[in-house]
Amino acid sequence: MAKAHAPGVGIDFGTSNSAAAWYDGEQVRLVSLEDKAAIMPTAIHLDRKLATLVGEAAVSQYIEENRDRIVELTSEVIARSTIVTGDHSPEDPFSKAETASQNVYGQPWIDRGLPGRLFRGVKRLLGNSAIRRLLVFDHPFRLVALITPILLKIRKAIEAELPVTPRDIHFGHPVLFEGQDAERNRLAFERLTEACGHAGIRHLTFYPEPVAATLSYRHDADSPEAGCVLTVDFGGGTLDLSIVDYTGTVFNVLATTGIGLGGDHIDQLIMKEMLFPWLGKGDPWSRVKDGRMITTEFPFEEYEDKLLNWAVTYILNQNQYRSRIQDRINQGGPGVEKFERLMDLITHNYSYLVFQAIKDAKAALSFENSTVIDVPELDLAIPFTRHELETLMSGMLGQLNAVVDKVLQLAGRQESDIEMVIRTGGSSQIVAVKELLETRFPGKVTEHDPFTSVAAGLAIASYHGLTFEGGNNR
Repeated sequence: MAKAHAPGVGIDFGTSNSAAAWYDGEQVRLVSLEDKAAIMPTAIHLDRKLATLVGEAAVSQYIEENRDRIVELTSEVIARSTIVTGDHSPEDPFSKAETASQNVYGQPWIDRGLPGRLFRGVKRLLGNSAIRRLLVFDHPFRLVALITPILLKIRKAIEAELPVTPRDIHFGHPVLFEGQDAERNRLAFERLTEACGHAGIRHLTFYPEPVAATLSYRHDADSPEAGCVLTVDFGGGTLDLSIVDYTGTVFNVLATTGIGLGGDHIDQLIMKEMLFPWLGKGDPWSRVKDGRMITTEFPFEEYEDKLLNWAVTYILNQNQYRSRIQDRINQGGPGVEKFERLMDLITHNYSYLVFQAIKDAKAALSFENSTVIDVPELDLAIPFTRHELETLMSGMLGQLNAVVDKVLQLAGRQESDIEMVIRTGGSSQIVAVKELLETRFPGKVTEHDPFTSVAAGLAIASYHGLTFEGGNNR
């Protein structure tokens, strides 16, 4: 009796979300990572006892524990100083110098009441040699330790569904990891390999995400038997492209490239341009200074970074930030409701809900010409049109155009040589992205499983034992 072929397994460890799949030679099956859902937030939460939650449970725990919580940052003792207040008497051998000691405090930055820490987007840091550890309640955690529990949950979910043990797991990666070090890919692979080992994933093969998406497309019954394919994988954290020549199941990867641009960047831009004006940005603030009344713009720039990164918005819930907002509210007058809204967002930790509303509106514009950014918790319903989104994204669309030019150059191909363009990743559904690609490659663009194509393609590559040795990658 012939030995059964072991299933192929793929893990798409994403910046924002993760997925996994397995392939038995005929059918691709997605693994349930979250209560029958195939998509899991790439998130980890640690409480003060360093107990961990991952995925949706991590995000939910963070939101609830910071709701209506006042943040008080305290100073950290960084040294202890001693000064001499009285000399010893040289005539008395038993006398001693009088001294006084006091603690030396650093800047107030420790949130003593913080119930837990949430980490998302750690994948962005993996290639950065300048970041080795992140502090979690006075405990320095290596980046490897912060992603291992997520990978462990994924591995256990895979094993719970597979009929037999896989011989190999193909692990997706962006063409270029984010970071400052020129050796960022080598470092990121090293860290991922170690974390996978700690999570019990022993037999590992790295494979480029856009090439995996191409394999997934090729698996479809209606795909051509041969061709030259450009794949554009525009996800939450990165934009990755590949050009592949294939005949049947024989693949020749001509080029891959990518940049650190994704849906999360678009969401932040929408937040900044569409919502900040409704939260007080640009409004006046009057106060008495040096005995006279002065009026300037409210110092909204001091709030911006923390509002744009929902996982740290809770830090604004401390007196040094709230007092200025409350002072502006007490002044009354036009615009006071904006600052009441800003206070509610901070106090009740609504930042995550705001970004979910932004994502929902952005997704709606893929099918409608206009929608509303609806945040009932803040009494906000902001009209938002497809034209406004395209205007906001003009710079990003220019980057997309440039990176398409680059991958064509690396592959030594012209636009006319491309026979099929595959769009995948959530951000590839944006109409402006579709139109840009359709203009450059008329009649050749197709969408393919925006959120799961990479995991599926990795599973297929794993089943066939395919490897990727490089090529024209930048």
